[in-house]
Amino acid sequence: MIGVIPVINVLFLVVIFFAMSSRFVLQPGLAVNLPGSAFTLEPRPNAQLVSVISAPTPTIYHRNRKVGIAELAEQLRHSAKEDRSLIIRADRGTPVETVMQIMNEALGQGFSVVLATNRERR
Repeated sequence: MIGVIPVINVLFLVVIFFAMSSRFVLQPGLAVNLPGSAFTLEPRPNAQLVSVISAPTPTIYHRNRKVGIAELAEQLRHSAKEDRSLIIRADRGTPVETVMQIMNEALGQGFSVVLATNRERR
């Protein structure tokens, strides 16, 4: 008869394996096809997240809500002084003009801006 403790150990290792191999989603529900980069930065604590989906027309999401550039600017203006880091997750097909509008608005308000990418495999 198989002992209970070795079976529990194996199940625990399987759970750890799946947890470590899964991808963690920053903003659930939005599938963004990020461009690749060979360079990465450390995660930013308390960073705000803006996602841009390149559907037929680019769609911007901030704090799980669909917003326009003007509304995003207003939300950034009223954000806490501690949260001055912004991560932009833009689809590969997003027009550069849209990303630049978001970046310029954030930089103009004193945010540091980071573009999210997937790590390229070498």
